Amino acid sequence: MGLKRDVSLSTGLRYRGPGGYLTFILHRIGGLGMAVLIAVHILASFIGGKLGAGINNIYENWAFQAFVFFCALFHAINGFRITLLDLFPKMLEHQSEAIWIEWAVFIPLYGLCLYVILSTGLGG
Repeated sequence: MGLKRDVSLSTGLRYRGPGGYLTFILHRIGGLGMAVLIAVHILASFIGGKLGAGINNIYENWAFQAFVFFCALFHAINGFRITLLDLFPKMLEHQSEAIWIEWAVFIPLYGLCLYVILSTGLGG
């Protein structure tokens, strides 16, 4: 017998649970974003011609690149944190500190990369 949950999407998005919830959601979005990039890239190579070139313009756009880089970098750093906590279970009691360290590493790295993407993409 399955669980019955009467939670709407808007209620789920308003959830203000512990800090791990945001990283959980962003980790899933990161994986999905990378899957979209791969799917678009494969689709463009199969189609070819003008339509393929049009699809290439989608993932060569600076905004799409910034989103995909966010996805890949966050997914990698969060995956590293999850791996460390799995390998050393005694560290689980310091999970909130690990999340803060993750953000302290991610934000400057992504900021620097975003600067490069924007300055290149906007002709700077």
